[in-house]
Amino acid sequence: MTLTHTKKKILLAEDDGDDRDFFADFLGDRTDIELLPSLTTGVEVIEYLDGISLPELLPDIIILDQNMPKMTGLETLVAIRSDERFSPINVVIYSTYVGEELAVACLEQGGTLVKSKPVSKGGYNEMMDDILKVCKSISVG
Repeated sequence: MTLTHTKKKILLAEDDGDDRDFFADFLGDRTDIELLPSLTTGVEVIEYLDGISLPELLPDIIILDQNMPKMTGLETLVAIRSDERFSPINVVIYSTYVGEELAVACLEQGGTLVKSKPVSKGGYNEMMDDILKVCKSISVG
């Protein structure tokens, strides 16, 4: 029996250039994910998603920085969840500080997971392992 593994398409929205670079550097060599081009605002995320015509081209997971200009991660999550086309997408919010209020609000708005920003390569890989595990356990189909 041959097992096939499909890479999960990951879209990152992060306004801090260093954090975007860390994300790409630390996770770029993983074989289980495909990093899509990073965006810097929630507005760009919505525009990006609106420009996708085929459902199979949508990202599997969107990781949103909570503290972005124009739209916070939570506001972007609400906008994503307001469009039925994007309902299959797992949405993760990550932030330097994750308090109970943010965690509860994210989950109430249909977010998949809330994570603290990692500070090392091992932390980024651990975060991605957690994200993939949670998304796999709740995926449909």
